[in-house]
Amino acid sequence: MTTFNDREKDFEKKFAHDAELQFKANARRNKLLGLWVAEKLGKTGEAANAYATEVVMADFEEAGDDDVVRKVMADLGGTGVSEADVKAAMARLLATAIEQIKISG
Repeated sequence: MTTFNDREKDFEKKFAHDAELQFKANARRNKLLGLWVAEKLGKTGEAANAYATEVVMADFEEAGDDDVVRKVMADLGGTGVSEADVKAAMARLLATAIEQIKISG
């Protein structure tokens, strides 16, 4: 019975670890997305960083990515950036975020 309990605890630890990594990757992706959008909006320096923080915070409104997409699309109005562009950037930046997390630990 001890072996089963050990395996169960190990599985729970792995699940918690994976969930934490996914949370970190999404937060990092959202920051990178915020910086990308900030560039499109002509923001630099501290203004770009502040905007990136707003994008990260927008993700806490509801589950999933819809809240982030809604926020950046509203901000990008009139710039010619489409929702498809934003979603493609999100996919690309998630891969970048995962690599950055792997490197930084």
